[in-house]
Amino acid sequence: MSVHPVEAAVSPAQRAPLSLPKLREMAQRGERIAVLTAYDATFARCMDDAGVDCILVGDSLGNVVQGEKSTLPVTLEHMAYHTRCVAQGRRAAWLVSDLPFGSYEASPRQAFDSAVALMQAGAQMVKLEGGGVTADTVRFLVERGIPVCAHLGLTPQRVHALGGFRVQGRDEAAAAQLKADAAALAEAGAAMVVLELVPSGLAREITLAHPGMLTIGIGAGAGTAGQVLVMHDMLGLTTGRRPRFVRDFTREPGSEPQAPGLSVAQAFARYAADVKAGCFPDEALHGY
Repeated sequence: MSVHPVEAAVSPAQRAPLSLPKLREMAQRGERIAVLTAYDATFARCMDDAGVDCILVGDSLGNVVQGEKSTLPVTLEHMAYHTRCVAQGRRAAWLVSDLPFGSYEASPRQAFDSAVALMQAGAQMVKLEGGGVTADTVRFLVERGIPVCAHLGLTPQRVHALGGFRVQGRDEAAAAQLKADAAALAEAGAAMVVLELVPSGLAREITLAHPGMLTIGIGAGAGTAGQVLVMHDMLGLTTGRRPRFVRDFTREPGSEPQAPGLSVAQAFARYAADVKAGCFPDEALHGY
């Protein structure tokens, strides 16, 4: 069965390719950064055309693509394959790819080899999970020309050690540890950090303390430099109970259940617009 090439139905205004300096400039002038996950060329092209700034090839593909109960079974080969697919679809968006569980923890050299595989597949930045213990690895990668996105708070690859999907940093000691981890990662050269399931006030503190490290929130309130959601969640395809921090962007807020929904392309555009306008997340509805 043949299919049409991956092309936008309507040619969008051509955006200049985004880079780390341009993303930093956006944050400096107060423009929020809109990030979504993607796993193939078609959705990546659609997001890019809709104005999404960054595309994350997340190891969440284990859950939403492979049907696994966690991200742990995802391999480096899986990540490289999906990164290559997404790279074929993007035009201007900055492309970040997850280092999967078991591909970077043993040593900085292991992390470098894994990062090279993802960069050769088309990634422009790699993401790894964990706090200060990963600072040496971050520094090793950055010194070798590999941009790094860190990930703090709820780190899905460590979900068993954390006791499940719970908000992190609620008590004073845990908050202090998160701030210390963020400082160590910023000092090591992490250019970006995902803050997942972190109290809004704490995420805002980390953002203000480290203006050179772009904070991307998911369940971390509106005080970060940008926001990220898993594509399937924001399209209303969440399996089971929808997390508090998720909004279904195929539905207009307050619309009746029988009202026509938005198309996928419209949902991506609405997400990007609402993140940039500060309409999403709503602290009362989506924050902790």
